[in-house]
Formats: sequence, structure tokens, C-alpha cells
Amino acid sequence: MTADDPDWEFKQRDVLVLRELSRDPQLSSRDIARILEEKYDIDVSHVTVSESIRGMREEGVFREAIIPNEEYFYFAMFEFKFDPGNFAEEWRPAMEYIRDSPNTLFYFLSDGEYQWKSVMMFPTPESQSRWIHEFYKRHGDAVDNLRNFIVHNVLKFRTDPEILESLPEGGG
Repeated sequence: MTADDPDWEFKQRDVLVLRELSRDPQLSSRDIARILEEKYDIDVSHVTVSESIRGMREEGVFREAIIPNEEYFYFAMFEFKFDPGNFAEEWRPAMEYIRDSPNTLFYFLSDGEYQWKSVMMFPTPESQSRWIHEFYKRHGDAVDNLRNFIVHNVLKFRTDPEILESLPEGGG
């Protein structure tokens, strides 16, 4: 466990609150309290629901992000392979450039061949090409290869509430 990991003791109610929020992030705490009563026979005040949501948010149990509808942007997946010869000197500025780019939506490492990957969004295909060009100009010594894939026909873009059933009740 790292300092950034959430430390939260889940109650059944917390999991149900998260499930309802994933169905509709705009629900008020009053709406959620009503749903808990009607669907799950859990009698709880909207104040308690609000405190639970605030506590989970502050603890980092869930993240909130504004993600525009995929019709407004071109989404792309980038894979960054690095030149081992220049990695020691160049990795941090390259990593920070990708991480801090306003185009970066999601940034992560994957196992297998050590690579950074990102899901990025651009207003036009030309802006994507300009981003790649600028990245190579600034950090080309660190990069052995950059692969990019345009994401077409997004078929699903949400969290299903059912996945949250796997959260451990009573544990973090």
C-alpha cells in the first residue's frame, strides 16, 4: 500500500452508493437516499449519504473526471518505447511532458515490454500530428518508437455499476 492508496472501510451502503452514482453521476444525495430505501430497503438520511460520498471522494476511493462525449474529439492510444541509451537522462522530462499535456486523458504503464501508454484526445487529426511532431522535437532522444492508434467507433464509454459489487465490504 502506498501513501496515495485509499484507506476505506466499505459498508454495503457505500458500494450501493457508488453503484448508483455510476449509473447516474448527477444524482443528488437525496435521490440516492430515496433509491437506497426503495431498491435495497436501506433507511439512511441524505446527510449520511452526502457524508459517505464526501469521505470516499476525499479518501480517493473514486476519481471524478470530465470526459467530453467522444463525438467532440479524436481519441488515440499512444505507446511509447524508449531508447535505453538515453533513458537515464531523458525519461523524466519526457514522462512529465506526456503526463502534463492537456491532451492526455489517461496515462499508465503496462507489463510485458516496459512501455508507457496513454489515451489522448485531440480536436483534429492535424492537432494530433502536431503533438507528435512537438514531442519528438523535445524528447526524441528518449524515444525509440512512438506508436499511435486512432480510436474509432467507441462502443462503450462508462463504468457499469455491477463491477462495483466486487468491492470488499468491511475492508479497504
